[in-house]
Amino acid sequence: MVSSAEILVAFRELSNSKQLDRTELLELLQDGIMAALAKKYGPTVQAEVDIDEGRGDIKIALLRTVVETVEDPAREIALDDAQALDESFEPGDVMEEPLDFASFGRAAVQAAKQRIIQRVREGERTKIRDEFSSKVGELLSGEVQQIERGKLVVMLNKFREAEAIIPYREQNHREHYHQGEPLRAALKRVEETPKGPRLILTRAGVEFVQALFRLEVPEMQQGIVEIRAAAREVGSRTKIAVFSRDDSIDPVGACVGLKGSRVQAVVNELGGERIDIVPWSSDPERFAKLALAPAKVARVFSDNATHTIQAVVDEDQLSLAIGRNGQNVRLASELTGWKIDLYSSREWLERGGDAALFAPLPGEEEDAVQREEPEGPDFPLSEIAGISPVAVAVLEGAGYATFNSIIDMDRDELLQIPGMTPEEADRLVALIDELTEDGGGAADADGGQPVG
Repeated sequence: MVSSAEILVAFRELSNSKQLDRTELLELLQDGIMAALAKKYGPTVQAEVDIDEGRGDIKIALLRTVVETVEDPAREIALDDAQALDESFEPGDVMEEPLDFASFGRAAVQAAKQRIIQRVREGERTKIRDEFSSKVGELLSGEVQQIERGKLVVMLNKFREAEAIIPYREQNHREHYHQGEPLRAALKRVEETPKGPRLILTRAGVEFVQALFRLEVPEMQQGIVEIRAAAREVGSRTKIAVFSRDDSIDPVGACVGLKGSRVQAVVNELGGERIDIVPWSSDPERFAKLALAPAKVARVFSDNATHTIQAVVDEDQLSLAIGRNGQNVRLASELTGWKIDLYSSREWLERGGDAALFAPLPGEEEDAVQREEPEGPDFPLSEIAGISPVAVAVLEGAGYATFNSIIDMDRDELLQIPGMTPEEADRLVALIDELTEDGGGAADADGGQPVG
């Protein structure tokens, strides 16, 4: 039979492997011994357990009350039996009967083991809840432990006991994973299961994008800049609305970073996914106008009763406002929380809208007449192959959203745009020359090749 000293050694090893402190260790051992006593004598048994770690000794004393008529053998002993051991016992006295742990039967020892394992698991589950219940939305790191039926089982770096998974619907399906591959994901929620808490992670939700920006933007870590709203179509495009508590700090510029370094780090983690960063506004009309960027919106009207925004854009901005397959207006609607109905200027006028909305402002009429519009159809910069996402973000941030808006710019003019690097400027100049060498000034939206 195992000695008490060997039991203590085993428990010290358990304490180290499970990161238990001394108090928890002693409580576990006492609880296990009481479970063994209950198995041997009955569930109402009473005992004193004294554990001496220094000497490696466990002392157990069974406590029984002396009675004339025994009703509960686990807690009581007959007066005659007690006086046979010591004549001084009287009814009501408590007799202490020393027990040797080594004398416990196999069933009792197994009961102690099961109770201890149960308590350890309960402790681990409680630790997981305490550790992660307040970390929803935060970025966690780990590695792919297993891939089963579409879901990824992740072993976290700092809490390997926790069960963490990335369900199929929370994955970016443009990414491919292998066992042992490191990855980062955001904690979406803590889910209770019969086996304990399970961490649901996401790389497809807006939580992941938000967590990446919090990692890259110090102003967010300081609580100065925050993301007030976000909308995402995973693998394709994300819109975020940012707000600054300090008027001296531009929230969009803080997220873009010097030469686009911060947003580029996020784009790289997302595999090249496009990110639109717009200022947040409490005014739904202004917010909708900002959310439809890079399109320039002439006017917006809101209807609180139907929670609908009517946005009016010029003819040349309509396709940009709608976006490819309706993506831009769809994300803008999700970002603002309002349904957005788009109208071109012609359609708006046909419906009885105000023509003055689209007339040149005083002093601009002569400029409008003299301004020479570039020939050929226009298209968004984001649809031109060869322009990096960072360059697109920098240009759009400066108000240049389409090819025709930069077609006449030279290298020096491009370098005057905040965040534009000499390398990007050189690439843009070369690309403009390539796309306009035949004089058409147009490019195919998919391939970016010149159209004759």
